[in-house]
Amino acid sequence: MKRIFVIFLALGLFLAACGPATAPEPTSIPEPTQPSLPVIGPEETATSQPTPAATREFNPSIILATTTSTQDSGLLDVLIPLFEQQTGYSVKTIAVGTGQALKQGEEGNADVLLVHAPSSVKAFMDDGLGKEKVLVMHNDFIIVGPANDPAGITGLGITEALSAIAGNGASFVSRGDDSGTHKMELTLWTPTGVAPDGQAWYLESGQGMGATLTIASEKQAYTLTDRATYLANSANLDLEILLEDDANLLNFYHVVTINPDKWPLVNYDGALALLNFLKSPEAQGIIASFGLETFGEPLFFADANKTDADFGLP
Repeated sequence: MKRIFVIFLALGLFLAACGPATAPEPTSIPEPTQPSLPVIGPEETATSQPTPAATREFNPSIILATTTSTQDSGLLDVLIPLFEQQTGYSVKTIAVGTGQALKQGEEGNADVLLVHAPSSVKAFMDDGLGKEKVLVMHNDFIIVGPANDPAGITGLGITEALSAIAGNGASFVSRGDDSGTHKMELTLWTPTGVAPDGQAWYLESGQGMGATLTIASEKQAYTLTDRATYLANSANLDLEILLEDDANLLNFYHVVTINPDKWPLVNYDGALALLNFLKSPEAQGIIASFGLETFGEPLFFADANKTDADFGLP
């Protein structure tokens, strides 16, 4: 009996030794922290600042909103590839009227502008929408029309010429698109006392300069155009220069960077790089000679070494 008790006691001690060990206390796992994300909206708050250039990542894409004349003349086909090759940026060009280009900038849908209509550009800057504004070039506006000049405007000043067109009822094609050319045209009608809108002889294309010239050629009508676009397309047009070299018809182009304080998501570094390129001696040399070999005269005059005040611009 004593022997049996010893056996059971030994068996009990053995089973206790083989039993499960006490489970350790579970380790506390901290909750993951959510990274704080920037609020993305159309405007920064009054106290926020754009990311300093030293800490911004390189963004290779630039959106350039520009007037159609810089595109239709072929100038950008020379300048933009050179800029891209030298800098590594890629430029998406949106060629519209100056009014639409300024609207693109106002809404933060472009990084940089190349536009004319100095009064509108000044208003854009006064509203704090642009950061830098640089005068880069100018050309001039001219009146073109059919060779037989039915209104007899050859040799007249711009006010007399437009009055003659209206008095004769000769066809005139307006861009009608709030472009810089359209803005200039409306300014030129004012001293004539003529309100052309709604007149049977006054047609609005609602298109760019190249297309408007084509329409005027087909209809044997007069139109106001920048010289560069006319010369670049003249081989395909049945139109002649009938009025030129009027001091009231100079056409100035500015490059404007969009204000990153207003639109922090614009590619300000890229915009500034394009601005600096366009005013560089190399680009200014290209601008000054563009069209000379083909047309015997330059299509633009380089102005980066001048200011608005030199031309009495607002």
